[in-house]
Amino acid sequence: MTETAVTLLSINAAEPQALRIGARLTRTGHFKQARSGEVLIGAGGIAGDFIADLKHHGGPDQAVYLYSQVDIDWWSEQLQRPLEPGFFGENLTLSHWWPELRIGDRVRIGELLLEITAPRIPCSTLAARVGDSRFAKAFVQAERCGAYARVLNEGVVCVGQPVAVTPGDTAFPSINEVFRYCHSKGLNPTFLRRLLDAPLAEKMRAEMQQKLLRAEQQTQPLPGL
Repeated sequence: MTETAVTLLSINAAEPQALRIGARLTRTGHFKQARSGEVLIGAGGIAGDFIADLKHHGGPDQAVYLYSQVDIDWWSEQLQRPLEPGFFGENLTLSHWWPELRIGDRVRIGELLLEITAPRIPCSTLAARVGDSRFAKAFVQAERCGAYARVLNEGVVCVGQPVAVTPGDTAFPSINEVFRYCHSKGLNPTFLRRLLDAPLAEKMRAEMQQKLLRAEQQTQPLPGL
C-alpha cells in the first residue's frame, strides 16, 4: 500500500483569552483559531500568536507546535465530543505523522523549513482547556504529545500544502522516547547522552544536562576505591 502524503490541514494562532485554572483566573494563548490565506512563519513562530507562559512555551527552539489530525480524531473519540484543529494549542495541524517522529527531523512546507526539537509536556492549562483536572495523566499515558520545532528558514504557508520530511539521524531519540523518559523515574545516563547529542530544544537541554550531572555524580566511585 502506498503511504499517503502528509498535508498541512490548518494554521492556528491565538489572541489572549481568560481561562480559569482551579481558583486562579489567567490569560492564555491556548485557544488557537484557524487562519486563512497565506501566513508567514518566522523565527519566533506566527506573528501575533499570544504565548502566556514563556518559561515553558515559545522561544526560538519551540517556535512552532505541531499536532496531527489523526491524534485529534483519536481524542475526539476518547472525550466523546468533536474537536477542531488547534484544540491542543498547535500552530500547525498536519494530516498525520510519518513512521517515526524524531528529534532532528526536518519538515519543509514550501519555503518554510522546521526542525523537530522536543515533545510537548502537558500542563494545567491543557487540562483546564479540556475541562478535566486529570487530563494531563491521560495525555501522558496516550503518548500522543505532538512536537515543537525551531524555524531554520522562514516562509509563507497556506492550508493544503504538502509536507516534505527529511528524517533525522536514527541515533537521535524519537519524540515518544523523550516524552516517555520525561515522565519516568530514575536517571539513565546512556539515554541522556544520546539525547544531548541531538538538536534538542534549549529549555529541555538545560534540564537534561542537570539530570546527566546528577546521574554521573551518583555513579562515580567512592574516594580511595
